[in-house]
Amino acid sequence: MIVTWNYRDRDTFIQRLDPRTRVIFFICATFAIIQTWDLRILLGWLALTGAAFVASRVTWQETRRFWLFVLPLVTFLVVITAITGRGGSEAYQVEHIIYARRLNLPLLGQRIFDVSAEQLLYAAGQFARMLSMAAMGLLVTFTIHPAHYGVTFRRLGLSDKFAVATDLAFRLVPTVAHDFQVTLDAQRARGYELERRAGVSVVQQIRNLAPLIIPVTIGTLLRGEEIVDAMDLRAFGAVPKRTWIVELRYRPADYAVLALAIGALVATTWANLVGLTDLWVPAFLIQ
Repeated sequence: MIVTWNYRDRDTFIQRLDPRTRVIFFICATFAIIQTWDLRILLGWLALTGAAFVASRVTWQETRRFWLFVLPLVTFLVVITAITGRGGSEAYQVEHIIYARRLNLPLLGQRIFDVSAEQLLYAAGQFARMLSMAAMGLLVTFTIHPAHYGVTFRRLGLSDKFAVATDLAFRLVPTVAHDFQVTLDAQRARGYELERRAGVSVVQQIRNLAPLIIPVTIGTLLRGEEIVDAMDLRAFGAVPKRTWIVELRYRPADYAVLALAIGALVATTWANLVGLTDLWVPAFLIQ
């Protein structure tokens, strides 16, 4: 059984858009965001993403697991970046220290811990950037009908094989997550305990995951073989040009959104070339 994301037909403006429009907007927005270091522009993208989330009517309960994974991960990466200052050399060359303290660290001796305005703004920009792209990607998966994945990528110019492969790739994560939960419930019914116990080493905890990892991995491989056999029996790949049941058509709203996305990408690229998207530091932080 191939599981899909929790799609619900809500009849919103976003869902009425052609699925190709949503994918193209996501691609254009991603390339525009990664060219920007200015926090003001990144906050604008974040606000636009939040507005799209509200308009899509995707609920917290549906995306809770996603956010419980993404938010700690993004926060951890941003904090590490802010503390170490790694990665900021390409965004700024001069630093204005706003906080400095001398610390006595074990084994390392005295070290000066300082924070600059550039580090803070770079970290805030990274947080807004990663959060915006993650939210946009989530909207794509939660607002496109699962039956439209293949035809969407086919109509975007990919071959039938790549379109079907992309369709299956989108379904991989929820399928594996479903299998993991079913296997965990089955093993718990047999007395398996996943919770961490006192006195158990990390190596032993990893070994204890074998009753979960092995069945899920073997099941995923077997399911892949079944899909390949089913496609071979239907002569997939033998016909030069295949037809699709679903027909996609652009509407006036799609052309407007596509023009907005392409225009934003072109404008951001031009601004990046002339240096208008460089890291922005408020005057009151460097005085």
